[in-house]
Amino acid sequence: MSFQPSDHIRTILKNLPMKPGVYLMKDEQGTIIYVGKAIKLRNRVRSYFNASAENNLKTIHLRENIRDIDFIVEENEIKALILEETLIKRYKPRYNISLKDDKRYPYIKVLWHTPFPKVETTRRIVNDGSRYFGPYVAMWAVQNTLQTLRKAFPYLTCDREITGKDPRPCLFYDIKLCCGPCIGAVNQEQYRHMISEFMDVLSGKSEAVVQRLTNEMNSAAESMDFERAAAVRDQLRAIEYITRQHKAVSSDFADRDVIALARDDNETMVQILFIRNGKLIGSDSRALDNTEGETDSQILEAFIQRFYSETAEVPSEVVLPNNIEETRIIERWLRDKRRGKRVSITVPQRGDKKQLVNIAEENAQEALKMMRAQWEADTHKQETALSQLQEALSLQKPPNRIECYDISTTQGTAIVASRVVFVQGVPKKSEYRKFNIRTVSHKGSDDYQSMREALTRRFNRWKQSYEEPTEVVPGGDDKDETWRLLPDLLMVDGGKGQLNVAAEVLQEFGLTERVPLVSLAKQFEEIYRPGISHPLILPRRSDALYLVQRIRDEAHRFAITSHRQRRTKLGMVSQLEAIPGVGPSKRKALLKAYENSISAIRAASVDELAVVPGITRKLAEIIKEML
Repeated sequence: MSFQPSDHIRTILKNLPMKPGVYLMKDEQGTIIYVGKAIKLRNRVRSYFNASAENNLKTIHLRENIRDIDFIVEENEIKALILEETLIKRYKPRYNISLKDDKRYPYIKVLWHTPFPKVETTRRIVNDGSRYFGPYVAMWAVQNTLQTLRKAFPYLTCDREITGKDPRPCLFYDIKLCCGPCIGAVNQEQYRHMISEFMDVLSGKSEAVVQRLTNEMNSAAESMDFERAAAVRDQLRAIEYITRQHKAVSSDFADRDVIALARDDNETMVQILFIRNGKLIGSDSRALDNTEGETDSQILEAFIQRFYSETAEVPSEVVLPNNIEETRIIERWLRDKRRGKRVSITVPQRGDKKQLVNIAEENAQEALKMMRAQWEADTHKQETALSQLQEALSLQKPPNRIECYDISTTQGTAIVASRVVFVQGVPKKSEYRKFNIRTVSHKGSDDYQSMREALTRRFNRWKQSYEEPTEVVPGGDDKDETWRLLPDLLMVDGGKGQLNVAAEVLQEFGLTERVPLVSLAKQFEEIYRPGISHPLILPRRSDALYLVQRIRDEAHRFAITSHRQRRTKLGMVSQLEAIPGVGPSKRKALLKAYENSISAIRAASVDELAVVPGITRKLAEIIKEML
């Protein structure tokens, strides 16, 4: 049965105008939970409640929380896009895709509109006639660049009024880090020419500057003015050092940003390569929130809007791995931000640009791995996550030991349950376990029964570890300890159904009061608890949410890996079972001898097969022929 909106929402849907604008969706508290733009408001907003929306889980979840819808009509779609961005920044709606950190990139600012332009660093772009260069990934990169280039272009840093008639310069003139316009050592025209060349180098257009300085150095050397030649040589070295950091990646001297993304379950990382004048001047990665249920194209479109609304410099081309829906509107918006200069969005299929997209994608994958690794290595974040989780779930103590269970199956075959264990917020892989499910018919899949079997077997092992205690060898590895220890928090992957099954198992073993239980729904990170109808939603940017996501994802990964291994083994067993004379014991001996590799058995010679216990030479010949 399709979703039925309330009478209030139906009335709004019927009366929405067929005009461009922005819509604001609100929950029962009146909080804005989503902001969107539309060319035709009525068509766009009604699409959330049509049958076509049934396939998008994020939309399903969003509309279940909508209690009211406001809208603002705009003149055109470009103004609607601008207003949408403004409102998203103001209200930070829960369901809108957002950048995890709203950092502003540092730029080098040249006050070109002043008679004697100074050079500064800034993170804010103001339309005051200044020239901006960047973006740089970090302020230290800006400072290093300026420190190096100032040796070649000794620009002003003081606040004094420049008349050219000061009786004495400052210390920077003496150490050759200022060209001394204050005392008339250079006039305004000469100073501005130097700053112009400084800006050329920052723009990646250093060839003409290098050629001029090279000629000047050679001329000074020929004139025996070695001091001047050495000074120019030092300038050339400084410029060379900076330009060497900028790798040439295209021959068309274009300004472009190359954007790609990497996704892993509900985490998304976007990588940007900044190319100016055909040279790669830097790159950065940005993590995104609220991307679950969205397509790559939707994520890219949202990222472009969030990213370029915060940056001042827009290149002439934005290169993407795939098309976005509103390319024309986004291009017009970017053109307006670029003061009327054309901006094109391209999706290359081959050539140098495609190679750059591949590089960006690879870097995005690595950045995503690094983000997770850094979190795992940060004990403070782990402690914070456990403390937040304790508070959110009202636990008596921090969940220092968490066990999570997941089921993996393919059409009811080779069903495998996985258990992962996190201790102090870090995976303890030595205690990972898998359960080959035996009680579920292979004719069909029953996740609930599979979960029941896995948990029952787990807590049977707990019960047996006390009924049949084993001697613990000092300094040894007590394998029973992994079953004897009860979790501070038991997590199952899934919704209310899996939760109820787990609760029944705990009750059977008398552990309801001793083992706190939750289930985590995949799509929207909803945490369900026994006896509570409404789900718990952890704050989007909390360490607690990231921890439960990591645990759930690890359980899912381990389940899939175990399931794949079991399918492979079953495939090998079926091939060996088809060979006359190879029974269970001989099959087991073959798999053990060749490390569960059917390829290794197939590649072995008759003589090598005959060495395996129980395999005669005649049987070895049959095995060789059959495989």
